[in-house]
Amino acid sequence: MSVDQLAVPPADAARRLLGSVLWSGPVGVRIVEVEAYGGDTAGPWPDPASHSGRGPTTRNAVMFGPAGVLYVYLSYGTHFCVNVTSGPDGVASAVLLRSGEVVAGLDTARARRPTARRDHDLARGPGNFGSAMGITLADYGTDLFERSAPVRLALNEPIAAERIVSGPRVGVRLAADVAWRFWLPESAAVSAYRRSPRAPRPAT
Repeated sequence: MSVDQLAVPPADAARRLLGSVLWSGPVGVRIVEVEAYGGDTAGPWPDPASHSGRGPTTRNAVMFGPAGVLYVYLSYGTHFCVNVTSGPDGVASAVLLRSGEVVAGLDTARARRPTARRDHDLARGPGNFGSAMGITLADYGTDLFERSAPVRLALNEPIAAERIVSGPRVGVRLAADVAWRFWLPESAAVSAYRRSPRAPRPAT
């Protein structure tokens, strides 16, 4: 499976990542929930909710590079959120990995997430996903298709469209009703939808 499969529009890349496995050392997590994010107004997918929506910065630089690179950021000063860059080189977009099922290294993931009550809670939600995998800002910019990389992505066969559900993204104030959150409804690891209280209510 090639990185070229992620050099596509953000929503397509998000769907493609579902069912694939992200590896970090002994821990493997099957991805069951994602959110797609576009880029700035100069690109084909302007997205005011994206970190790249206002153009390139030191923080979001990898979003403007090639697909298949790890973009990690610190959320609310406590959690490391894990993203995979997508789209062609030079065009900003990325996919946030929201939730997953631990399929390998269960004991290691449990040690990292001692407050998780059930195994399907270990990587449920983007902060917990990063914690279960032990990913930090030191992993920023990792080429996920490099065999010797500490964090690697194994793309599995694409999930059939009828098995994927989509809906609005979680917790964003701008573009809150863009249906770029995708998940596998049969998985207990999918997180709950929470609309940002700062987001305008949809027109009725």
